[in-house]
Amino acid sequence: MAKKKEINFKKYIKPFWTLFLVGFTTILLIFLFASWGVFGELPTFEELENPEKNLATEVISSDGVTLGKYAFKNRTPVGFKDLSDNIVKALIATEDERFYNHSGIDFRGTARAIVKFGKGGGASTITQQLAKNLFTKRASSNTFKRLTQKVKEWIVAIKLERQYTKDEIIAMYLNTQEFLFNAIGIRSAARIYFGKEPKDLDLQESAILVAMLKNPRQYNPNREISKGKSLIRRNVVFAQMAKNQFISQQEKDSLQKLPLKINFTPESHNDGLATYFREHLRKVMKNWVKKNPKPNGDQYNINRDGLKIFVTLDSRMQQYAQEAVQEHMTTLQRYFFKEQSSNETAPFYDLEDEQIEVIYNRAIKNSDRYRRMKKKGTKKKQ
Repeated sequence: MAKKKEINFKKYIKPFWTLFLVGFTTILLIFLFASWGVFGELPTFEELENPEKNLATEVISSDGVTLGKYAFKNRTPVGFKDLSDNIVKALIATEDERFYNHSGIDFRGTARAIVKFGKGGGASTITQQLAKNLFTKRASSNTFKRLTQKVKEWIVAIKLERQYTKDEIIAMYLNTQEFLFNAIGIRSAARIYFGKEPKDLDLQESAILVAMLKNPRQYNPNREISKGKSLIRRNVVFAQMAKNQFISQQEKDSLQKLPLKINFTPESHNDGLATYFREHLRKVMKNWVKKNPKPNGDQYNINRDGLKIFVTLDSRMQQYAQEAVQEHMTTLQRYFFKEQSSNETAPFYDLEDEQIEVIYNRAIKNSDRYRRMKKKGTKKKQ
């Protein structure tokens, strides 16, 4: 019987350790170079302390109701205490199951993503996504640049974990997310899609918003083309919550049978209460900021500095007044039609056709419908 040839493992030991040390040293150097700013600047300590930018200014009534906002971006940050427990659980179950057990980087999830080439789910933690939202640009098509960008996200994520509590990171993350339709941040999203504050969101509403985090356009419940996908993704959130024992299997089955439901309440300067009052207030504030600079001498910007403007107007009385006007308009319209019945150019008097055309065109361009269609790129002939 032939003797079995023994394998000499000793000749593989040196190449293995050489390869391991070279790989480890390379990774270590990449992290060091990234932390030194070789691949681009990282946020300073001061920027980590004050990451919020472009905050909407709120006009608040005497009874504590937000009448409207002035903003480049409709974002008003909230603290963790202002979040519904439902939104927190839905977020963690769907986006980062081990959120409370890692220090910014989920190495287990990263290893899984590498082995499965990303097919087993993403590896980015909530903290990494926050780092990306706050401080890094969109991914480059260059492989090396994508790698260095990911390394920078890891470094910033670790810094954020050292700087903030887990609860603060959740709040900051939700405050930086965009949900379309002028909804930037969780407070604007809750108000626009459900007419609620974030702390009042129920389980289904929370699941719908968390579902949108993957892609707010593709899973948007207010777009006819994406309602089906929004429903499917919402049910994935419920499944994840059941998997992580935030809800029971029975609750999951019942919730998944519910139809998709929202209460879409758009927010713009032309929506809401006291629109004319708010426009007049804007002009008043333009003069106010010139006379009342910031402590460092800079001028306030009412569209991005997150001011709170408290006014004496009572939202309840304003609502009653607007409802009374709306109700009375029917009577006024009836009188108007009767009075104009003999006027061939109604509602105009003594105007040429060209002048009337100018007025009509101006009114069209000032309408919300025209602005929406123009923003979508709709052509005039369509």
